[in-house]
Amino acid sequence: MKAARFQRFGGPEVLEVVDLPVPRPGPGQVRIAVRAAGVNASDLKLRGGELSFGAGLPQTTGRDVAGVVDELGEGVTDVAVGDRVFGISDDGAGAAQFALLTFRAVIPESLGFVDAAGLPCALETATRALDQLHVTDGTTVLLNGASGGIGSAAVQLAVARGARVIGVAGALNQGYLSGLGAEPVTYGDGMVDRVRALAPDGVDAAVDVAGNGVLPQLVDLAGDAKNVLTLADFAGSKEHGVRFSNGFADGHAFHALAEVGRLVETGRFWLPVERTFPLARIADAHRLLENGHVRGRLVLIAD
Repeated sequence: MKAARFQRFGGPEVLEVVDLPVPRPGPGQVRIAVRAAGVNASDLKLRGGELSFGAGLPQTTGRDVAGVVDELGEGVTDVAVGDRVFGISDDGAGAAQFALLTFRAVIPESLGFVDAAGLPCALETATRALDQLHVTDGTTVLLNGASGGIGSAAVQLAVARGARVIGVAGALNQGYLSGLGAEPVTYGDGMVDRVRALAPDGVDAAVDVAGNGVLPQLVDLAGDAKNVLTLADFAGSKEHGVRFSNGFADGHAFHALAEVGRLVETGRFWLPVERTFPLARIADAHRLLENGHVRGRLVLIAD
């Protein structure tokens, strides 16, 4: 099968599409014929050597994936051969023609493969952050970096819980955030004042998705470091006593995959796909995401 991998750490140029053996599912796993695979910030960090999940070199890539079940492992009863599913590729090997999934769910009927492939990691990460901060009906939550994939998911999931959402993003994304249900404010000098103009007493919780060095301001707005969580600023979390959530050391929220269908089907959740690329152009997708200013998701189409 065709699959993307890298044999050394570095920029997008280290990515190559090679022939690898077709995997076989073990107990609890399903194998899917991949139709589409999302590209995430974590894929870039793994490729660059900034992040490690214990994998050596050469290393495959791609965690978000959607496709059709074509083989079941022992003990699998939740899906059948032929089902359309999406989920997290085991061993981060979703940028390929076939992939193995342990954490998966049936794709909501109204979604195609491309849209479904953009959901899993953003959905799990956003849900985990909201769960860990106990965001619920009546909570006022501040999301720093609200217009990307994770931020967009967090806005909609928090709104669905009945929370009031204040979203921080660039000037060009203010209208987009309003459409998702957030009260938007812009990055930069004066951000704290702009948030306090909307919430004079501060906020109940704050999530840092952007990792742009504003943890002290978020702590000030949320009243205490225990009310702030970062998904992107590990060094800042240690300096300011803020929780850093990565889903491996502190639990995951893959239950979100099965739960999002009701929101999708009632029009209360969607993640825009900004652009698609064929698998052979995975390096171009990585370059675009690395350059920033991507709203929503980038998705690879399996050849």
